[in-house]
Amino acid sequence: MFSPYRRVLATPGALLFSATGLVGRLPISMAGLGIVLLVQAGTGSYAVAGAVSATYMVANAVCAILQGRYVDGWGQGRVLGTLAVAFGAAVTLLVVAVQADWPQPVVYVAAALAGATLPGVGNCVRARWTYVLRGGPQLQTAFALEAVVDEMVFMLGPILVTVLATTIDPVLGLATAAAAGTLGSLAFAAQRRTEPPARPHRRSEGVRPRLPYRTVLPLAVVCAALGVLFGAAEVTTVAFADEQGHKGWSGGLLAVWALGSLVAGVVTGALTFRRSTATRVKIGALGMALAMVPLSFIGSIPVMGVFLLIGGLAIAPTMVAAMSLTQEEVPPSRLTEGMAIMQTGVVAGVAPGAALSGVVVDASGASAAYLVSLAAGVVAALAALAIPQRSPSRPLESPGEHVDQLVATGDGAPDA
Repeated sequence: MFSPYRRVLATPGALLFSATGLVGRLPISMAGLGIVLLVQAGTGSYAVAGAVSATYMVANAVCAILQGRYVDGWGQGRVLGTLAVAFGAAVTLLVVAVQADWPQPVVYVAAALAGATLPGVGNCVRARWTYVLRGGPQLQTAFALEAVVDEMVFMLGPILVTVLATTIDPVLGLATAAAAGTLGSLAFAAQRRTEPPARPHRRSEGVRPRLPYRTVLPLAVVCAALGVLFGAAEVTTVAFADEQGHKGWSGGLLAVWALGSLVAGVVTGALTFRRSTATRVKIGALGMALAMVPLSFIGSIPVMGVFLLIGGLAIAPTMVAAMSLTQEEVPPSRLTEGMAIMQTGVVAGVAPGAALSGVVVDASGASAAYLVSLAAGVVAALAALAIPQRSPSRPLESPGEHVDQLVATGDGAPDA
């Protein structure tokens, strides 16, 4: 089963950029929680802490797509290196502002700057895989590997930041996230041999290649709906464990859910699929919706753990298929931007999903709140049905052909 992974990691430079990409991605799961723990310890208010963390996440979601466009046009090394330094400086400003009790507007501005400058390493890793593998059949395995890495990030990050912040010092949790993001991104950006060539758009080339919106828009809705599902399910599961009198088990339940996704991601990368990528997105979205159906009827933690494990099996295959479809359909010169759209969709859905489920929990309890995740899953499945099957006569150049051309000609370097 693991031989496909050994083959892709044997690609020159792949193991190093994937490993540094993992480190650079840690702030995704650490920074938001680290901000909450730091600000709450400094102000004594969870409301202020939540608002500052939300400012960080909104700024990140708003700027991620623009960041992806600049990466495509200027190159990963130039953009990520600059952002890494800016991110470290912004988090430092945030820590100082909280610790020195500076006016709250300064704290919010620092949080917004940190969110806006967080390097989008995950999208760049996938774009780099597309380049080094030339869009070949091994790309499915590479994307599955990165889905597993994502699950590792979300399993380890919150534990690490919580332990550091609560047992040593609240500053240390967020500082560790900043160090990982800055150093990991700089190490990733320094690997120029595997970096995809920049594709700056020049006026002499005419209109920029268009995104295939018939695919991109419904796929972005799928990702946003899944983000709502994830955010709602996390909050609801914590409430469920609390109602059962074992709130401490909430972390274990969520870890089991992530474990299901991790296992499915490993298996996905070892398989060869006959169905089209668009069909796999549709099946995955439907599977996510169906996995949410029984949760409202469960009344024990062990049974909930079993069903969350089963439900987690649909997460990684669906996200792998979504990223693979983006890679297939988006013009290579806008690939990072296209992937950023999907990632932003997921991130943008998490906060409203969490908020809505919290309202339902307060009003009707955890069992009813799982219906929020079910509704989001249904929306994702319906949106997936609107994704067209890929046309063989698609006028856009294929990523593999485009990469072959770049390798042969050396074209694509930005103007000096």
